[in-house]
Amino acid sequence: MSTSILSSGDLTADRRADFAAMLAADGDPEAAADLMGQALELAPDWAAGWFLRGGYLEIAGLEAPAIAAYRMVVKLAPDDMFGASLRLALLGEIQQPDVPPSSFIERLFDDYAERFDEALVDRLDYSVPGKLADLLLAYAGGDHIFETVVDLGCGTGLFGKEISRLSNNLEGYDLSANMLSKADEKQYYTLLGLADLSLPPESCGLFDRRPRHRADLVSAADVLMYLGNLEAAFANVDQLIRPGGHFAFSVEKASEATGFELCLSLRYAHSRAHVEGLLTRHGMKVAAMEETVIRTDAGNPIIGLLFVAIKLPPSTAEMLG
Repeated sequence: MSTSILSSGDLTADRRADFAAMLAADGDPEAAADLMGQALELAPDWAAGWFLRGGYLEIAGLEAPAIAAYRMVVKLAPDDMFGASLRLALLGEIQQPDVPPSSFIERLFDDYAERFDEALVDRLDYSVPGKLADLLLAYAGGDHIFETVVDLGCGTGLFGKEISRLSNNLEGYDLSANMLSKADEKQYYTLLGLADLSLPPESCGLFDRRPRHRADLVSAADVLMYLGNLEAAFANVDQLIRPGGHFAFSVEKASEATGFELCLSLRYAHSRAHVEGLLTRHGMKVAAMEETVIRTDAGNPIIGLLFVAIKLPPSTAEMLG
């Protein structure tokens, strides 16, 4: 969390929060939670403080008070920019949300933008952009040029770097303004804009300045795991791709054979069958697929599924549907 979000507005409360963080780092989350409780006596309406207390309590194994703290976060910050509802879902207190709060994802990546490339590539062995580009080129051919590419959740432009030499017109969209600013510095994109894939086509922001069915390729590298229910995202892709165009994307692989699930990382995992069903419903079919390690998390490999799908002509899609 950024410093401005963390501040309670009370100097003594902030100092106690700083000491609580030190206690947690030293391996005493219960003492950290107690000290955060003292800070919150001075600043009872401090949503970020309640979220920190909930986290310390959860690590200490004190689920009931952690749930109470997270519920207070949701009460004080109804837009749920801290993602407290996701923590409540993982604790079994509420039903798994179909999608995370947009304000949570926006804040997460706004705060993450400055260190995003280093953290993912150098520390987490993040490999989706290169592997997804390789899968796409193995299918389409290394000399194939995509006239218009729309890179969804473009972030700082890691996949844009891979695909820019193969496109004449590369558009990038993201929910985070800070991420778009970092992408703009790299000068891969001819157009950058804000968009929210969890919203339907009429309100997502992808069609405010540009027409529908304009893309030869739509990409979503390491994006869909920040959504649970992908219906809106796939509807947007459906409206972006022209018949015969392609959709290159990745998901984290779910442990179950069907559906999607919220993970401890606060990302979502999706099953192959679930993804293929969505593609069929939106007039697409799988052209290439690869199962591979896409990153590490706490030193453990995370398995993902990489897809290249093709948009079918309307008549063919209706027959298959």
